[in-house]
Amino acid sequence: MPKSKSHRATAKRFRITRNGKVLHRKATGNHMLTKKSSSRRRRVEGMTEVGSKAEAKTVKRLLEG
Repeated sequence: MPKSKSHRATAKRFRITRNGKVLHRKATGNHMLTKKSSSRRRRVEGMTEVGSKAEAKTVKRLLEG
């Protein structure tokens, strides 16, 4: 039986914390930043938790490897 591999596209986009929460990067923080206000840019930096339990379950299944 070969080793099971984690889904690489998912591994690049999500992170699992020690408590088992699934984190992802916030949207709209990559380009056209000059027209966005400083507060808006700060709001979209960093990571946040995946909202739906079903999506988190799917991501965890893809990452187990």
